[in-house]
Amino acid sequence: MIPTKLESELYAYVGGICRRMESPLMAMNGTADHVHMLVGLHKTVSVSDLLLNVKRDSSKWIKARDHTLGNFSWQSGYFAFSFGQSGVDALLRYILNQKEHHKTTDFQAEIRALLQNYRLEWDERYVWD
Repeated sequence: MIPTKLESELYAYVGGICRRMESPLMAMNGTADHVHMLVGLHKTVSVSDLLLNVKRDSSKWIKARDHTLGNFSWQSGYFAFSFGQSGVDALLRYILNQKEHHKTTDFQAEIRALLQNYRLEWDERYVWD
């Protein structure tokens, strides 16, 4: 779980990781159990490489920043979607509204709705860890 007291520093740290990978972080927000990121992915960077670096480096940072979080880890999987420029403003509002959104919708319901909205098939056995 991501402690509220570390959120802004964590997001800034993740922004640095993304900049290092030439993939600017345009927005990041979330709740204690997940985050959403809007990233301008560089043409030579894969989503899996970006998230490997973000998860690995931010996990080390969190553990070093607060020794009571020695067991912190991100889930092994992730969801990634691409958006055209015309969808960026709505996505930005969605990301910035995460705390309010999750007062009424939990993480799993949110993911199921996204998958249904974009008509993607999934198998529940492989989605949650």
